[in-house]
Amino acid sequence: MKKNMGTLDKVIRILIAISIIALYYSGIVSGTLAIILLLFSVVFIATSFISFCPLYIPFKINTTKR
Repeated sequence: MKKNMGTLDKVIRILIAISIIALYYSGIVSGTLAIILLLFSVVFIATSFISFCPLYIPFKINTTKR
């Protein structure tokens, strides 16, 4: 896997994931929506740590510095 995520992209994904987790634990988001959003949070965190997003491939997106 070739890295295709830049630093800013990773930071934004982690911030979004933390925000979703905070909304869940504060009780603002619940039920099925909460489960779906928590799954997105896990994916955002995982893709941030490996610096690779599979959805970027079909759209030929690369946010790393060249």
